[in-house]
Amino acid sequence: MSANQGQSKLDQVLAQEREYRAKREGGYREQALKLYPWICGRCTREFTPKNLSELTVHHRDHNHDNNPSDGSNWELLCLYCHDNEHSRFEELIRYGNTTETKQAAATYNPFADLKAMMKK
Repeated sequence: MSANQGQSKLDQVLAQEREYRAKREGGYREQALKLYPWICGRCTREFTPKNLSELTVHHRDHNHDNNPSDGSNWELLCLYCHDNEHSRFEELIRYGNTTETKQAAATYNPFADLKAMMKK
């Protein structure tokens, strides 16, 4: 396979992905932007048509196919808050808890016997 064929195949796959994402987001994104004020639901950053591309639609239940027309599964989040929300969700799945627990102070002292080790 030549480099042009590989690039062409990659271009096709990327174009299909962009088309799929645009079609899926087109419906609920437009609805959410009409339903809600253009403000991040976490940090309260305000958006204008100029920077609106930085405002995302977050699915509260993390199911992108659950799109009720009343918008009850959506919230508008800026890119940064959206990334943070998904990171927290991944931690919840991976570790079972996202709240920090108080840990006891470390008692191990790696240099406790340093003088004796230096003599050897």
